[in-house]
This record gives sequence, C-alpha cells and structure tokens, in this order.
Amino acid sequence: MNAFSQDTLFLKAEFIKGSDTLRYRYLLPEKYDANLKYPLLLFLHGSGERGYDNEKQLTHCSLYFADSAIRKAYPCIILVPQCPPKKKWVEVNWKKESHTMPIKPSFAMDLLLKLMEEFTDKNSVDKSRMYVTGLSMGGFGVWDIIARKPDWFAAAVPVCGGADEKTAKKIIDIPVWAFHGAKDKVVKPLRSRNITQALIKAGGKPKYTEYPNIQHGSWKVAYKEDELFKWIFTQKK
Repeated sequence: MNAFSQDTLFLKAEFIKGSDTLRYRYLLPEKYDANLKYPLLLFLHGSGERGYDNEKQLTHCSLYFADSAIRKAYPCIILVPQCPPKKKWVEVNWKKESHTMPIKPSFAMDLLLKLMEEFTDKNSVDKSRMYVTGLSMGGFGVWDIIARKPDWFAAAVPVCGGADEKTAKKIIDIPVWAFHGAKDKVVKPLRSRNITQALIKAGGKPKYTEYPNIQHGSWKVAYKEDELFKWIFTQKK
C-alpha cells in the first residue's frame, strides 16, 4: 500500500470551539463495529507538519501506523490532530537543555484536550487502552499531555522530545518507552535521558532506547522496532 492510499483511509474532521478550530484526521479499524470498544492511539506530529491543510500531519503517521499488517494485528482508532501554523503542542524552546512546564496548556494543546474529551465520549473508545506517541515537537507534546492528564493514558511513546523533569512524580505509573538519537542536534538527547532518569529516581520504570549513530530522525527507526507495537497494545490501565 503506498503512502497516498494510506492517507486517504484517514477520515477528515474539524473540532470547533467558539472561534477556534483544530483540524484532525482519524482512522477506524478495518472491520469497525460500533458495538465494540477499541484502543485509541493519539499521534502528535512534528513542527514541519503544522498547517491548516489537514493532510501534512499524516506524513509520518500513515507510513508506520496505517500499514495493513499492523492494522490487522492491532485494531484501534488512530487520532491525528494538526497543530496550527506558528503554534506548538508545548510553547517552550526545544533547543534548551531544560524547561518548566507551562501552567496552562498551549493554544493547540488546550484544543486537543477538549477534542479528546469529546471524541472519546462520542466514539467506541476503550478508555482503559488509550495511548499517545509523537515525534520531535510531538515528543514534547507527549510528555506534556501525560503530565496534564496522567489518568488518561495506558502508555506513552515520546520520540526525540523533552519534558519538565519536575513532572516525573505525576507520571510514574504510566508505562513509557522513549526514543532518541545520540547525534540529534535539533533536540538534545539529554532531554530524553534526563526525564527517564527522573522517572527512575521517582520510582517509575521507563524504557529508553538511544540510537548511537542516529541524528534527529530517530522515529524512522523507533517506529520499526519489532516489539514496539506489541508493547504498546499490551498495556492497559
């Protein structure tokens, strides 16, 4: 299946709250039955896929998550929001070695949280099996959303992101598998190292994989890890 045909599988939608709009795509299981409950996988894209076209956010997602073999093995609902231009899932400087989690969610994250509440109530979602993954800007978003809503997620997979280490105690009960490239010059690998160490110190048991010869595109390897999908979909709250 080519990338284009994968993209067309994702349904287009908009979440409107007052004068604000968050565009998103979603993919239902191949043999969707509204009477059943399905796991939900939330995918947060990187900075290069921001926009209003409701298409670019599938650039990486459709390559790894819409594969027919994966869909057959792990039937789930995939939700892929698109961050508006010049906005971020978390309004922090990605290049710094640390940041303090903003008290309030960003414009995009605030809309996403409201979308999640509505989407999971209106669709056949198994709320004990909600997962989140994201890359780069989306990796920061993963750490942010699980700290804001630790009761929502059964597992999290942040790729080349970063977090406020002070949030570790909030998320120690969430199974996390983080990934980073050791030669990443866009987001320092120190960001993933520090939060996983903070989790361990707080009593958590995160998994962390660092690729010694990979730069910023660590998702290209991480999302092909043999055990990743099995690990994600065996987690349950």
